[in-house]
Amino acid sequence: QVQLVESGGGLVQPGGSLRLSCAASGFFFSNYAMSWFRQAPGKERELVATITGTGGSTNYADSVKGRFTISRDNAKSTVYLQMNNLKPEDTAVYSCYFRRSQREYWGKGVLVTVSS
Repeated sequence: QVQLVESGGGLVQPGGSLRLSCAASGFFFSNYAMSWFRQAPGKERELVATITGTGGSTNYADSVKGRFTISRDNAKSTVYLQMNNLKPEDTAVYSCYFRRSQREYWGKGVLVTVSS
């Protein structure tokens, strides 16, 4: 069955960096665009970044442009989110996502806390 398992979250100081990973299984990974979403306490879920199946095209939320980079390794069926210059407002649960036909798939998410 389809599985998306995130890792790499944690506590980091403002200005620091983290790299999130999402290991995928149960589907033909390179066929699908992958996305990272985040949800901060008391806020709506936000689309952070998307990458096409080949990795040739990416899109970012304005709030993370220039600081975050999404990438993928199709040989490892893994998508990454490199987060630099982190700010307290980046604190959230980060989840990876993809859609196949009309069905959506989500990982359980990892918590990223940016605090001094």
